[in-house]
Formats: sequence, C-alpha cells, structure tokens
Amino acid sequence: MKKLAIILVCLALAVSFSCPAMAKGKPALAGKWVVPGDFATIQEAVDSTDVLDGDIIFVGEGNHAGAIVTKAVEIKGHDGAVIIDGPLLSTDQPCGTIILNTGFFFTGAGAGSGATISHFIFEDVGFPVFSRGADDVTVTQCVMVNPIQGVTNWSGSGWEISHNRIRDLRSANGGGIGIFIGDALGGVVSDNVVSHNNVAGTLHVAPCDGGGYDGTGIVLYADWRDDKSGALSIEYNRVIKNRIRLVSDNPTVVDVCAIELTEDSNPGEIVIHDNAIGFNNLRGTELQIVLTPEELDECNVISRNLGDNRGHGLHPSVFGPGGN
Repeated sequence: MKKLAIILVCLALAVSFSCPAMAKGKPALAGKWVVPGDFATIQEAVDSTDVLDGDIIFVGEGNHAGAIVTKAVEIKGHDGAVIIDGPLLSTDQPCGTIILNTGFFFTGAGAGSGATISHFIFEDVGFPVFSRGADDVTVTQCVMVNPIQGVTNWSGSGWEISHNRIRDLRSANGGGIGIFIGDALGGVVSDNVVSHNNVAGTLHVAPCDGGGYDGTGIVLYADWRDDKSGALSIEYNRVIKNRIRLVSDNPTVVDVCAIELTEDSNPGEIVIHDNAIGFNNLRGTELQIVLTPEELDECNVISRNLGDNRGHGLHPSVFGPGGN
C-alpha cells in the first residue's frame, strides 16, 4: 500500500506540472461555440465573456450579419454561411447615401489581433474584412462577391490572406480594390503574406463616380493624402502565386490594374522596399504592374509574374483608416 501511495503522489505531481491550464481551473482546449445555437448572432458570441482568445466560433448555414472583432478568436463559416451585412463604416460619399457596411471590422489599437476569418461567402458587403490596426490576422477560404474593397489591412503586420476568391469589384468614388495593405499613420507594416488568391471579373463603376484613380487587384500603399503621416516602412511583405483577371465596365472613368505599389506623395526616401512580388498570373488584366514612383522597381523583388508588363496608371483611391 505504501508503494501504491507513492505512485499516486507522483502521478498527481506529474499532472500538476504537465497541465498548468488544468491546475488553474482553465480548459486545456479551445472552446467551441455555435451560431445560431450557443449565441443568436456572431456579435453576441464575440462579446460574450465566456468566449476567450483562442476559441472557435462556428457559424452555420444561412444569412448572417458580421461583427466588430475584439478578440483573437477563429470565426469559421460552415455549410454555406453567408455574410450579408455588418457594422457600418461610412455613408458620407459624393454619390449620395451609400451603405458602406463591413463584414468583420477591426476598429483599431490592436483590437482583434490574432483572429482568423475563414470559409464565409460575402454577398454585396462593401468591406468584407476591414481593419484599422490589427496584427496577425488570417483571412482564408472566403468568397467575396462584388465588394468595394475585399480585404483592407491598414497598419497591420503578420497577416495571412490566402486562398480567397473575389468575384467582381465596385467603385464608390474610391475603392474597387481586391486586397489592400497600407499605412497612413507613420508606422511599419511588414511580414504580410498575400498568396493563392483569385481576383477576377468586372469592376462596376458607379454611375456618378468622378474617376481620377484606378481600381486594383492587390495594393501596397503608403498614404500621405490629406496630410496623413504615410508610412515609416512597408517592408518584407510577400504577394505570391495570386491570379488577377480584371476589366472595367467604364475604363474611361475608372480603369483597372492588377498590382499597384504606390507612395507618390512621400517627401523623403523610398518607404516601400524589400517586398516580394512574384509568381503571380496577371495575364487576364491589361495593365498589370504599376509602380509609383518607378524607383520602387529597384527596391523590391518583382519577378516571374506571368504577363509582367509595367505601366503608368493612376494610383488607387482607397478608403482610409478613418473612413473616406
């Protein structure tokens, strides 16, 4: 009996050292939640004190509103989950009253860093994923139909944007962008990976669009417009193995290009540097790579893209971190 008691004590000590989460009374595995079921809406799930960083929120089939993302949760669509609405971004546009809604909105100051958005269909949502300053976000296996800007990452590093399909784009005196990475707050944006995405179809130009810009499949952008702070550096980002096939239904007003790197108003040295743009299939877009200024070609690795012709287009007009 004495020997058995010693064995039991050793086992108890082993468990206490090898399972610290259990020892503290916390679950060792991520929590799993269902919408609808555990919660009626995605926002209720994200806001719940029971839902913790690292948990998974499964969203079932049918139409849903998106959410403001404030935690490092995985939000995963299942069985045809469709996002048709979500938090409001802005309605103040020259075209009049336009619903500029988001699907999943990261409001800034790092809120939602580490989150994952996957396996959703977004139908006519203006901004399926829009962030004002979150890091390490994953957006994967989503279908975005007719967005103004499909994925918008302001001031965020460490994103993975992969295996998404963006079908058609639309403009609203700005936008018409598939995937956007940039900064306007004077920071460093680095180590984002944009890979294996398919951006295809028609850019639908709004009837009252004033033009003067290009729609774009994928953009890296340092923004000094309206006295913004631009970027200290946009570096070590990778745009690889994407396919971009875009045309505009009114190219005399808003044309399209496949990939754009722009820092046209920077008063100092080049800030978009050491990025890799390679192995992309751009043959379905007439204007394929636009660099402003041209010196960006010398500061970034741009090679082995199918249909790699360089041109001089108008830089994109994007919806900024504080709205347009």
